[in-house]
Amino acid sequence: MARWKQIMLVQLAATVMLVTACSSNSNEGNNGGSSTDETGKFDPPITVTAIRDQPSSMAFKEGEDFENNNYTKAYLEELGVKVKYNWIVPEDQFEAKLNIAISSGDLPDVFRVNASQLKQLVDAGMLADLTDVYEKYGSELTKKSIEMGQLAKASATFDGKLMALPPDEDYDGRLSFLWVRTDWLNKLNLQPPKTFQELENVMRAFKTQDPDGNGKADTYGIALTKDLYGNGVGVSSGVFSAFHAYPGIWIEGADGKLVNGSIQPEVKAALAKLQEWYKEGLIDREFGVKDSNKVGEDFTAGKVGVNFGALWNSLWPLQDSVTNNAQADWGVWPLVSADGQPAKNSVNIEFDRFTVANKKMKNPEALIQLFNLDNEKLFSGNADATKFHSEVVGDKTYEHFFERVVMDAGSNPVGGNFGHYKKVTAALDANDPAGLNPEQKGYYDKIVSFNGGDRAGWGTLRVFGHDSSYKVIEEMYKDKTQSLEISKFYGAPTKTMVEKKATLEKMQLETFTKIILGASLDTFDKFVEDWKSLGGDQMTTEVNDWYATNK
Repeated sequence: MARWKQIMLVQLAATVMLVTACSSNSNEGNNGGSSTDETGKFDPPITVTAIRDQPSSMAFKEGEDFENNNYTKAYLEELGVKVKYNWIVPEDQFEAKLNIAISSGDLPDVFRVNASQLKQLVDAGMLADLTDVYEKYGSELTKKSIEMGQLAKASATFDGKLMALPPDEDYDGRLSFLWVRTDWLNKLNLQPPKTFQELENVMRAFKTQDPDGNGKADTYGIALTKDLYGNGVGVSSGVFSAFHAYPGIWIEGADGKLVNGSIQPEVKAALAKLQEWYKEGLIDREFGVKDSNKVGEDFTAGKVGVNFGALWNSLWPLQDSVTNNAQADWGVWPLVSADGQPAKNSVNIEFDRFTVANKKMKNPEALIQLFNLDNEKLFSGNADATKFHSEVVGDKTYEHFFERVVMDAGSNPVGGNFGHYKKVTAALDANDPAGLNPEQKGYYDKIVSFNGGDRAGWGTLRVFGHDSSYKVIEEMYKDKTQSLEISKFYGAPTKTMVEKKATLEKMQLETFTKIILGASLDTFDKFVEDWKSLGGDQMTTEVNDWYATNK
């Protein structure tokens, strides 16, 4: 889940910018090369082995592959590091193959792990301690990238030792927003909903008042996918938040101890409302079998006018709606509350993608230097977006950012997308893009192009323009205590989580779906009992043991 969101955020940049422009013989081939500072080059060159997955959307330019691309050339030319991949598999096969490699001990020098695998390898003493090499060799950009996420860094630290490069500590990509068809609002003489009751009224009008004007009863109120609270499109989180329910995260109870948000009474109230909407036909009758791609087809076809989704939804799937219909437009607003109290976004900050170095690696500083180079090529004043971010050649887009060895570490050290929003909107106000970097200039050009009649730029406008998801974020972040409910647990999975969490989550999704489809609300009470007895109580004890020393 987190991976999917992260990739979408990276692709957000690519989608917009580009249209405008496991061996035990670690350090194979290492002939004793050494480097002494962050810009030092290994001489003679060393070989660093790695493994990775290949995203299904990824394509290479002719003659290039994972071992022959702009990054690997820079690694060798500037660092004296040759990258060799022991194996590469499709995304959905990576975790299983890595588990086999861990079991056999057949691991490369540098590789990515999830939180459970990280703890397993740390406990087994199989990873290099990165504390000293990070401090000695980490560049200014690298350290800024890591230090921006203190919770993320803490999740990669064991007994005071940095055992991995942690992932991005990103709140933006975990947020949900209220997206509404504004052309339908205008046609039906409705105002953008500011309360939950107003939202319900809008949904009913979209269902019953023929907002598309085709004379058919073929529209419904709100999008929902079978995943309920995942994948960033058609999520139910906005409804749960309206009732101050936070399934899937750990929150403080009245006694100051952590409780799981999935089993709290407020969840039952939110499920009751979703069930009511389903009975009324405001939710698609087939939501229980539709994934985000299928729901995306409903947006494109103009079948639905309300969506709780991520900040990038204007790029997909809503851009397709606008492209397909010259009158279509969507606005974005914060979540609405059912009772007047702030509707907080539920933020699960589980960290599940870490980059590690094998303890047998002869030069673990090479991992830090690879990350240094990645940051330099992407974020420094010498950044080259075409070579190291993305490139359009004819009708093909080459997403070079997928070619990095260190794919999942750190936060954007130069302000990320929020910084881009501030720069782009300022340039729009001044009608002067002179101060923008290449990525920001790409966003600016797309928005200007849209204002000139090119509807392909609409999605960018709704992310980085004045009336955009980042404008909503700007308002939200003025007081995060009133806008965010952040999970209090961010540690490595506990023993019971490893053993039971997947089963409990599956039971939860099945139960919640059945209730929405019409099962008795008492089914929720039975779910709570089962959740507690099937491992939830033990998991709660373990979480609170962690919390006692990590508040």
